[in-house]
Amino acid sequence: MSNDITIGDVVAEFLQAIGVTAAFGVISVHNTPMLDAIGRRNAIRFVRARGEAGAGSMADAYARVTGGLGVLITSTGPGAANACGALVEARFSGTPLLHLTGQTARANVDRCRGTVHDVPDQLGMLKSVSKAAYRVRSPESIIGVLAQAATEALTSPTGPVSVEIPIDVQRTHLLRPAGLADFKLPLRSPHKPDPSGLDEFAEMATKAQRPMLWLGNGARHAGEEVQRFADMGFGIITSLAGRGVIPEDHPLVLGCLKDMRKVEDFYQTVDLLVIAGSRVRGHETREFDLRLPSPRIQIDVDPAANGRTYTTDLFLCADAKLGLAGLADRLEGKIEVENGFTGEVKALKQEAIEDYKSYLGPYRSFAERLRAVAPRDALWVRDITLNNSTWGNRIFPLYGPRDSVFALGAAIGIGLAHGIGAAVGAPDRKVLCMCGDGGFFMGFAEFWTASQEGADVVFLIMNDGGYGVIKHIQDIFHGGRQYFADFGNPTLEGCARLANMPYWRVNSPDELDPAVAAALEVNGPTLVEVDMSKVGEFPPYFVPPKADTKYVR
Repeated sequence: MSNDITIGDVVAEFLQAIGVTAAFGVISVHNTPMLDAIGRRNAIRFVRARGEAGAGSMADAYARVTGGLGVLITSTGPGAANACGALVEARFSGTPLLHLTGQTARANVDRCRGTVHDVPDQLGMLKSVSKAAYRVRSPESIIGVLAQAATEALTSPTGPVSVEIPIDVQRTHLLRPAGLADFKLPLRSPHKPDPSGLDEFAEMATKAQRPMLWLGNGARHAGEEVQRFADMGFGIITSLAGRGVIPEDHPLVLGCLKDMRKVEDFYQTVDLLVIAGSRVRGHETREFDLRLPSPRIQIDVDPAANGRTYTTDLFLCADAKLGLAGLADRLEGKIEVENGFTGEVKALKQEAIEDYKSYLGPYRSFAERLRAVAPRDALWVRDITLNNSTWGNRIFPLYGPRDSVFALGAAIGIGLAHGIGAAVGAPDRKVLCMCGDGGFFMGFAEFWTASQEGADVVFLIMNDGGYGVIKHIQDIFHGGRQYFADFGNPTLEGCARLANMPYWRVNSPDELDPAVAAALEVNGPTLVEVDMSKVGEFPPYFVPPKADTKYVR
């Protein structure tokens, strides 16, 4: 092995050293040295996306299902700009993602000379959509900058970090840095809770007889600790990103039914709410109108979470897993849950599920039908659709903390790419990817990437001929005037044929489960279309009512 290498080689070897086995992106003028090095070594799978936006979403999903670092490689200028939407979603969802982008030669950077792919203040653009962004200003600094960026992406609160590497830097030759092959990231230990803070938490919590636990994204690695709370009799509710921390078929897990009227009324009988790793954000609390139990104690690694949405009686800045472990140590054998409380939670769960299904019209059985044919460890990936915003997010059971991938920031059109990234990240698991026709065609270019990569994904397309969510909003707020939300799309069957994918059409609920079951038997991408015009009209978009109002459909 030659000791005379380029910075492009250093990038490739650095990624290998820190355990990266897959990366996503688009080759272009200003990243060829990096991708040439990756290609020559053939140790990292490079997924050739059709666009940077799709590549970014693939890297995002890959990181979510693996629990590791997603890697995105783009060109500079327009290429980097194309990735910004995916970086926004990754930042919103707390996905650890390393974005490597080229840059014009150092002599031209930020000088507006009109060179190819030059844009003013690209670094500022990337800083605005990432957790952080850096520029490699000299060949000698490459490892330090890469290590800083990857470490920061993986440090809680996790998120995307961008690195610009000018093209002349990428091409620079140098002697192979010592220790490159065995490089280890200087990852920081999880933030430990203050013991005195835990003691204060425990003192308050031991008084509770009807306690509940609210879990968010930051608690996804705390399954063992959450199980201890369930064993103590805590009822468990979750944010959208906190689902599956323990399996949702556990009778005390209410999951995402947290803002149903029955559940909100039940909160008023609860005498303690422990919030772990959740922002308790407006989208999931009816813009903070949801009446939560009190007193409330909160554990979060981000000190800014304290009081940002709901006030808390006690706040502990710590990793959710460590905080919950310390609290459980102090509560086991000392907390006495009221007789009958766990039975009430179990009954409430079944009542809330049935109540929710009653709003779904002809789609009331879809979650059950899909769950019955999907493997227990299947990955449930979704785009923004009427079906996902309702039963997909609420009553399709999840059994693992990394079984779910969806647009937490509510951006339509990224579900298809998410499905591909999930399949690359978990090649031994089936992926069920539900999109609406609007979102599917918005990200349609990556349909060919799925075929190219042989991604083992069942694309379940809920076809209502347009943006169904928008139409429902127009019905409610604009007197039923539906402008610009209808499409004249090509047939999905024709698209599947062009991509050489097996295809099924579903015209009734009874046809759903056998069609999906057949698609799941195929090794590789398939397409199942649900013709919603045949199944029946989707009921008005369901927003849980306030406790003091009557919901009018």
